Formats: sequence, structure tokens, C-alpha cells
Amino acid sequence: MTLFNSFPWAAMLTVSATRVNPGTTELLQLTVFSACCKCSYTICFGVNISPCGHRFASAGRNVRYKNVVRFIGACTRSPNLCIVTGVMTAETGTYRWMAPEKDFEREFHMTGGVGRTSYARNSSLQKKASDEARHITLETLQQLYKETRPKSLGIADLGCSSGPNTLSTIRDMIKAVESAHRQEITSHPLPEFSFLLNDLPGNDFNSIFKSLPDFHTELKRDTNINGDCPSVFIAAYPGSFYGRLFPERTIHFIYSSYSLHWLSKIPPAIYDDQGKSINKGCVNICSSSPEAVSKAYYSQFKEDFSIFLRHRSEELVASGRMVLIILGREGPDHVDRGNSFFWELLARSIADLVAQGETEEEKLDSYEMHFYAPSGAEIEGEVKKEGSFELERLEMLQVDKEKSITYGKAVAKTVRAVQESMLAQHFGEEILDKLFDTYGRMIEEELAKEDIRTITFVLVLKRKI
Repeated sequence: MTLFNSFPWAAMLTVSATRVNPGTTELLQLTVFSACCKCSYTICFGVNISPCGHRFASAGRNVRYKNVVRFIGACTRSPNLCIVTGVMTAETGTYRWMAPEKDFEREFHMTGGVGRTSYARNSSLQKKASDEARHITLETLQQLYKETRPKSLGIADLGCSSGPNTLSTIRDMIKAVESAHRQEITSHPLPEFSFLLNDLPGNDFNSIFKSLPDFHTELKRDTNINGDCPSVFIAAYPGSFYGRLFPERTIHFIYSSYSLHWLSKIPPAIYDDQGKSINKGCVNICSSSPEAVSKAYYSQFKEDFSIFLRHRSEELVASGRMVLIILGREGPDHVDRGNSFFWELLARSIADLVAQGETEEEKLDSYEMHFYAPSGAEIEGEVKKEGSFELERLEMLQVDKEKSITYGKAVAKTVRAVQESMLAQHFGEEILDKLFDTYGRMIEEELAKEDIRTITFVLVLKRKI
């Protein structure tokens, strides 16, 4: 079969590859006729294997599979999971990866609506932590406005979710700019505000839009200069923030609260040659995890965070700012009585249901969370390495807990609102009530023994000119 190659930078080669259809164990060996040297775009029997433009590992990178000698490129965008290698096992030429990849961009979202388990009704802990960092967010926005004085101010909220916190943050930002404007440049009109709300496609954007009439009414009442109300435009931009979201140089300020600790995917290196997780009995990094698990999660965080910074640097104007609020950990140890401990307790809660015959052990062993809590040093190192931003501020916060026996239940409700979409798909909805009753009880029992220190980092980043 003859294929026309339109890429001037393409190299002609013949290699073996395997395509795995997610959700199945079907293997199909393919021969690659051509591959793009820049992005590993490949053509296999006329089928586009890697059209997504995702970043690829470079040639010569070490791969954990013994039958892979040289790694040229891989597309990990579902539904085309494909590994392209220069040399495969001589006898079979087969690359076996049996683990189906989850499509988090499609499947992961906070619980929508305003029901009992919705994020809208169970995000008070996130709001309390964001409130602790509010002064940093608003001071940064005011400083940016005084420096740039744009006629139209572009602000993006990445990982906005669907609860009341989103519009509350917008209201605070408008008031902060209004205050700075009143102090500095009262002879000119207020800028127009363009708020761009981003989250994954499964997010309940409609609940935000339904609240807009009341929001605008309150805004007219609360913000008014010389009889004028600011012009506020709000739009949704669904998609992963690990890709490009906005046109170049169109955004002045980016805000992201409690989103960047979610990775783009489960690190592939936690699976063995048979596609089974080596992190048995855990849903994330825990005390019984092999060292390779924490290394794999850290490696995935570095890759994702670097991609995030690079894309945001393309979208921000010169000297644009970002305020990022992210869960983290105090020191170099990946396992402590901090954020990771909550996931260990979740795994124990699932194990309790396994012991009662409510679910299968195999389901626990195969469930992993795409979560990583970085240390301050790891964050600082990646910002410096990527090079697009100056780190103006990095603060560690520990939000005070409510002195109440119901704190464990509040955490359980919050985690359910965040993880329900994934847990229901993997274990079934029928176990969720019992699971989170057990989880809340375990948290309260552990808090009675010793405190659990949840760490939050607040970053202020300035785009280099």
C-alpha cells in the first residue's frame, strides 16, 4: 500500500506497534510506514494513530517494558492508545499493554446539580481554604490592573467546577478591581470584564448559567461607580487545562483553586507487563506502596505541570499573572498524615467493604486516583525548570479545622462530591452510601488519635516578558 506523506520533516521508517482498544484486551499489531520527526504523528495502514498533538517521549528514553528496546513515540489520547518503537521482540514484534486507559477528560467531574451529594452543597471546605488565600489573589489582581490598565480585562478560572464558589470568586475580583480603579484612575471608565470559566466537559456548567440572572442583579446593587455598573461577560471553555484553551496573548489573569493536584492521567509506570497495578490495596500513594509508585506519580506531575505552565505562558499577556491554589505536602516524604492520608483511609474503607463481601478485591487493586500532592520544593523546581514564569510568591497554608466531631463527615461528603463520578463507574453506585459512611467514621477515629495536617500551597506567578 502506498501512502502519500505531506510532511517535509517526516522520516520514513518501518516499525512495529500495537493498538489497544480501551476497555478491551484486544491486540492488533500494526506496521508504521511513516512518522513525523517533530510530533511522532504516525500513519498506519492509512489510520491516524496519533492526531491529537500530545507531547511524546523522545527517542532513547528508558521504558519499563523489557521487550521495548527504543522508544520513538506514543499517543495516549483515547481511543488510540498506541506505542511506536524502533525495535520490538524479534520473535513476535508484539507490545503488550493490557491496562485500558481511563479518559479523565470525559469521565472525571464533580457531582453536578444541587442534590444531597452535589459539589454545590459539599464544597465548603474548599471555600474556606480559598478564603484563606483570598487576600493574595485579590492583591495580585489589583497590582496587575494598576500595571496594565487594560480597557478589557481577561480573567480565566481553570477548574471552576459548578458550585457557588465560582460566582463568589468573580464577584470578589470585580470589587477588587473596582477598588483599585477608584484609587488610581477615576477619570477613566472601569474596564470590561471577560471571565472565562474552564473545567472538563462533564462539568455542570448549566448550574452556573442558571445563577447568572441573580448574580447580575446583585452585582448592579453592590458595584456602581458614578451610576455605572461594570460590563461583565462570562463564558464557558470546556476542556483539559493540560492543553491549549485560549488564543495567544488574550488573558491577563489566571486563577485556579484546588485543581492542579489532579493529573492528566494515571502514571503508566505503576502497571506491570500484564497491565496490572503494582500498587495493590491502595488508591494512590500510601504507606504500603512500592517506591516505584511515588516515583511514577512524581514523574507524571512534573510532565503535567510543565505542560500546564507552557500553555499558560502562550495565552497570557506580557507580565500577566497566575494565582494557583494547590494541595501539597510539607516535606520530601510522600506518605504522611496529610492529604495522602485521606486517600489511604479511603482505600481502607473500600477494603472494609471487600471484607464484608460488598465488592471485589480485584476492583480495589485496579482502582487508582490521578492525584499528586507536590512539595514546595518540587513546585519551585518545576517553575524554574520550565522557565516561562517568575515565582513571585509561594506560601504554605494550613486551614484550621472546625472543632467538631462532624469534621470527618464533612471531609467524606467533600471527597464523595469530587470522586463520585469515578467511584460509581468503577465499583457501582450501590456501595457509595455505605462506603462514605465508613470513610467518615474512619476519619473521625483517626482525628481522635492524632491530627491530620492538610497542606495547601498558594503560588503567584508572573509571565516573563
